[in-house]
Amino acid sequence: MSFFPGNDPQPGDRLACDAIELMVIPNARDIGGFAVRRALPTARRRLVGPFIFFDRMGPAILRAGEALDVRPHPHIGLSTVTYLFDGRIRHRDSLGTEIVIEPGDVNLMTAGRGIVHSERSPEEMRGSPLSISGLQTWLALPDDREEIAPDFANTPRVNLPEFSAEGVSGRVVIGDFHGLRSPVTTYSETLYVDIRLEPGAQIQIPAATEERALYVLAGDLDIAGDRFPADRLLVLRPGDEIVVGSEGGGHFMLFGGASLGSKRYIWWNFVSSSRERIEQAKEEWRTGRFDIIPGDEEEFVPLPEN
Repeated sequence: MSFFPGNDPQPGDRLACDAIELMVIPNARDIGGFAVRRALPTARRRLVGPFIFFDRMGPAILRAGEALDVRPHPHIGLSTVTYLFDGRIRHRDSLGTEIVIEPGDVNLMTAGRGIVHSERSPEEMRGSPLSISGLQTWLALPDDREEIAPDFANTPRVNLPEFSAEGVSGRVVIGDFHGLRSPVTTYSETLYVDIRLEPGAQIQIPAATEERALYVLAGDLDIAGDRFPADRLLVLRPGDEIVVGSEGGGHFMLFGGASLGSKRYIWWNFVSSSRERIEQAKEEWRTGRFDIIPGDEEEFVPLPEN
């Protein structure tokens, strides 16, 4: 799910709400029988903190005989974060990693100077209807970490701090939030929190994080008198504490972090502060110089022609 051809997402209408700097309406594409909505990058906003890519997968049911099959493909200069609400995905990579991602787990794969991975429905689950719902995001690496050795880390759901009080519940996926800290290690200041609101509940979003955004997963959110439906990305104005509520109940992801402080280029699955490095990665994939994936070496995604 880490790529599909398509146009940039679209900005929304001008808002009366001063708390929102930008609203983005994701573009949706069907890939293999389910919808993927891309919210980042856009022409008007490339990054929120280190987040340079934000895809909403599903929710959907794959019919019997259908399966997710994202063939081996490369990355450089980023960490991918896979976080599921429902369904399971088998991850394999060129480090020799093979793991089935479970709902609530955090899969953090750091590409650095280069890695190849595939994402497929587990073989043992095929033949029956399969549910899929989740997020895949990319974190651009800081300038001094873009060429580090590739790495992989899976953090099980049971190791992530959870909170529940006064109609608000959630999980700290990455970073610090309301006194709770996730054990997931990243290379720059990063915030990623899964939050659910019961009808009438509200939560305060602290201003400490330099760049912040919300993605509405389900229900609706109320912010300073404006109401936002599902599948909207809301970039919050920096420096303001913001109260998020929901009259009918809602589910959203809070994400962001410190600004990288330098420009990033993105082409296909490659992210870098250098156009030349991306051209080098293109040639390396075209000529077969990336490592292969043990157990998944028969197929691959060709380099796009444009």
